Amino acid sequence: MSSALPYWRLSGFYFFYFALLGATAPFLALYFDHLGFSAARIGELIAIPMLMRCIAPNIWGWLGDYSGRRLAIVRFGALCTLLCFAGIFVSQSYAWLALIMALHAFFWHAVLPQFEVITFAHLKEQATRYSKIRLWGSIGFIVAVVGLGKLFEVLSLDAYPWALTLIMGGIVLSSWWVPNAQPLMRPNTQEQGGFIQQLRRPGILAFYLSVGLMQLSNGPYYTFLSLHLEALGYTRGMIGQLWALGVLAEIVLFMVMARLLARYSLRTVLLASFLITAVRWLLLGNLAGHLPVLLFAQLMHAATFGSFHAAAMHFVQRSFADRQQGQGQALYAALAGVGGALGALYSGYSWHSLGAAWTFAIASLIALAAAVITARYMRDERP
Repeated sequence: MSSALPYWRLSGFYFFYFALLGATAPFLALYFDHLGFSAARIGELIAIPMLMRCIAPNIWGWLGDYSGRRLAIVRFGALCTLLCFAGIFVSQSYAWLALIMALHAFFWHAVLPQFEVITFAHLKEQATRYSKIRLWGSIGFIVAVVGLGKLFEVLSLDAYPWALTLIMGGIVLSSWWVPNAQPLMRPNTQEQGGFIQQLRRPGILAFYLSVGLMQLSNGPYYTFLSLHLEALGYTRGMIGQLWALGVLAEIVLFMVMARLLARYSLRTVLLASFLITAVRWLLLGNLAGHLPVLLFAQLMHAATFGSFHAAAMHFVQRSFADRQQGQGQALYAALAGVGGALGALYSGYSWHSLGAAWTFAIASLIALAAAVITARYMRDERP
């Protein structure tokens, strides 16, 4: 195999993988609402894949580190995701949908943590180029939210499962296009010890706790933003474009991320991300009816996801030995899953009882808590 970086093959996988996220984050709640489910049931159904994210990545991460067959896990997970989700055409009852959400998510969440390790293995000493590959995931997200937003203005949301199936097929095909790569085998130093010992090093647990809190604060955004905006009078096409604007800001951030990381420490980037996120939730909860404010709040997605995710990936890649990269990435995904699931559940139960403003205000306080933990316990190191 050539040692040249397979830029387009890696980018193509990210494109389809995050196109699926672009198809689910804005529209899954709308689809369940279209089927007639209440806000509480919608919150529960959306929480199920996130709960599977707490379990699945750790199982697959251990298997990837133990076997070294990460690409095989990616391909197997992508295919099983498609096959399990196809069961949605059998029935749309609550119990059946809950089963479909659990089964397909178990395999879907096997994929990305292992693929992140493969990407960094291809990058070798060029890790700062990660953001320029990952930005194609953001482009895939934009294509999905804009395209599906327009599609659902023309067609019924009954077409939604077909759209997701098509995107999942793209993930399967692109996974077979990617060449394999293994991390350089740097042996653990005696000071590092095993994976659990590495978790006890200063700042590591604080980082993972802040990851969980960040995703907890994202609960109302990913579960109810589209319904919130629809209630304020925005069309589905406009809602898709607003989601796309946030991810466009994320792409611009990814393009300059290498320079930001050269100038600022990971701790500083993460701290800024949490503080900006706290402000963003207050704007969305209270002033989303004003289009200029809503546009500004969506641009803040560059921090809420972009800078946070890129800095987090660098932190994990730097903090663990190569044979433990899969477990480090899996723990990141699992903590994000715990936070995301709890965020979907609390927002589902509070949306009608407390309202949008208070639900987003709680999310803002959670993001502030993550900022306090980062400022207090994480060490100020550069990537």
